[in-house]
Amino acid sequence: MKNPESILSLLKSTQPFQVLPETLQLSIIDIFYEHRFSKDTLVYRQNITDMEGVDLILEGEYETFFLDDLDNKRLVEIHRQPYCFGGISVLLNRTKALKSVIAKKGTIIYRLPRKNFIELCNANEEFFHFFTNSFGKRMLDEEFSHFVKSPASFEESYFAADQLYSRKIEHITYKDIVACTAETPIFEVAKMMAKQKVSCVFIKDKNGIIGYATDMTLRDNVVAQQIAVDRAIIEVMDNPIVSISDQAYLYEAVLKMFRTKSRYLLVEKEGNYVGFLSRNRLLSEQGQSPLVFIQSVKLAETLDELREKWNNVPEIIHQLLGRGVNAEIANQVITTVADSIALKVIEKVIEEMGEPPAKFVFMVTGSEGRKEQTLMTDQDNAIIYEDKANEQREFVRAYFLNFASRVSDHLNTIGFSYCTGGYMASNPEWTHSLSHWKNNYKKWIEESIPENAIKFSTFFDCRRLYGDQDIIHQLKEFLNVELQKPNERFFTFIAKNALQYEPPLTFFKAIKTQTIGSSEVFNIKKAMTPIVDLVRVYALKNRIYEENTGGRLKQLLELGIFTQEQYEELHQSYYYLMSIRLKNQANQIRIAKLSPNNYVPMDSLTNIEKATIKEIFKTINNFQLGIKVKFTSNLFG
Repeated sequence: MKNPESILSLLKSTQPFQVLPETLQLSIIDIFYEHRFSKDTLVYRQNITDMEGVDLILEGEYETFFLDDLDNKRLVEIHRQPYCFGGISVLLNRTKALKSVIAKKGTIIYRLPRKNFIELCNANEEFFHFFTNSFGKRMLDEEFSHFVKSPASFEESYFAADQLYSRKIEHITYKDIVACTAETPIFEVAKMMAKQKVSCVFIKDKNGIIGYATDMTLRDNVVAQQIAVDRAIIEVMDNPIVSISDQAYLYEAVLKMFRTKSRYLLVEKEGNYVGFLSRNRLLSEQGQSPLVFIQSVKLAETLDELREKWNNVPEIIHQLLGRGVNAEIANQVITTVADSIALKVIEKVIEEMGEPPAKFVFMVTGSEGRKEQTLMTDQDNAIIYEDKANEQREFVRAYFLNFASRVSDHLNTIGFSYCTGGYMASNPEWTHSLSHWKNNYKKWIEESIPENAIKFSTFFDCRRLYGDQDIIHQLKEFLNVELQKPNERFFTFIAKNALQYEPPLTFFKAIKTQTIGSSEVFNIKKAMTPIVDLVRVYALKNRIYEENTGGRLKQLLELGIFTQEQYEELHQSYYYLMSIRLKNQANQIRIAKLSPNNYVPMDSLTNIEKATIKEIFKTINNFQLGIKVKFTSNLFG
């Protein structure tokens, strides 16, 4: 008969369960079920028996071993309490037992079901990495690695999830760089491409690679323009050069190609270019990867087609999260699709209205600016245009207000609803010249009132989507100077804004809910907002202009503002909540056929999820306390 006290005692003594908070340990006690074994019971046979879960030994012992081709036992180990068997098998061996196991007479184990074990891995990175680290150490043993199937067999495992998200660029074959000098005649470049059987040649000068030429370059820039083929390739080459580290993941390469509209990425290793990747090759290798969908978005032409693409995104996100892909990546996919749609709309409107009368930037703000969009998204954007002479100002302003209105209407038609707060470029307040925007930021900093703190926070999370990058650079250089001026009052107001929302915990540390219809729910967006806000406060104080919350956390870690433990707590907490938020919204759209919202029904959460969320809320409370002390000099307000 199951004994809750003995299970709790076992959890507190068995690696890695002892790293879990006690609330989480208590939440899983009822999930375990007991097994008793008679003499020499074969519990698992390597690579044959399906793992129903992971086993914690209470009494007796497990004899684990590999069987060689002659059925001889190899690498025999005896395990007694405290010991957990099966974690590596579930995570890294397609849920098949990695080793054979014989239970001795009188052995009693408690088994945690596989689904709940994976939930714990999602909930706690230290818990998860215990198994992956253990596996890495064991693989250093030649005899152990001999019996373990090659990493290729892990492609279907939970840990790998999908090659696109688990493989680094250094582990794939990329093409060698074929290069020529800037003065090389165009016809010589074409001959080189034919001889080397490549579709891309890079152009060098004394400082390194400065551009590239492709089949399309020769078609569009030479043949179509009737350029003499004895002219230098530098006159028709394409640029800029886009590169990526060999330590980046494949999905990062694909996303970077889409964002920069580049078809080729140079691979950088230790400061040197060692090869290049083509977008077509990467996508063809991925087959039905969700990121191939982004390419189809770029091929869509009409508003109806773009609306259809956006309507498909919930299914894409459902697939990603179902594979165990981190919510940080899912955010990036949503953002990339949304960016691609918005770019198509902007280009369409420019084609309708004619070329803009001034340089400008269409920037996105809020969650879109932070690259943290969810499936419930509205428009958050603004326009900055260059300053013009007095006689041109009215004409320029009229163009961009008309432009902004058309873009906003098209986005609303596609499914990006109008911002209820009016933070859109179609609002005349948020379409202005660069000098006007500088005055906005200066006013918000100097006139520290709650309303200005909210505006500043929204527009600090700004990101160029289309247009002249130099305008954004000028704005951020101006902002960098302003933030260095003494103004503690400003940081106090920004900090108080970060303290506006508190994690929904009752006095007795239960999740605070509200009733909507017949369901007990909590607002997960409000629960996540303190993390976004408090990280922004530290970013502002340290003049970090990275837009993304995860990226800001990494830079704060690198600067020594946050410890490794603080970084991991906040990063993991934020994206754990984001995963639940995205899953909830995807299910609202796909299954319930409802418009997505941020209310999570309590009955949709497992005990593990509830316990993990409580721990996250405690973490947020602690960080808010730090903000109170550091920025407001007031422990109680």
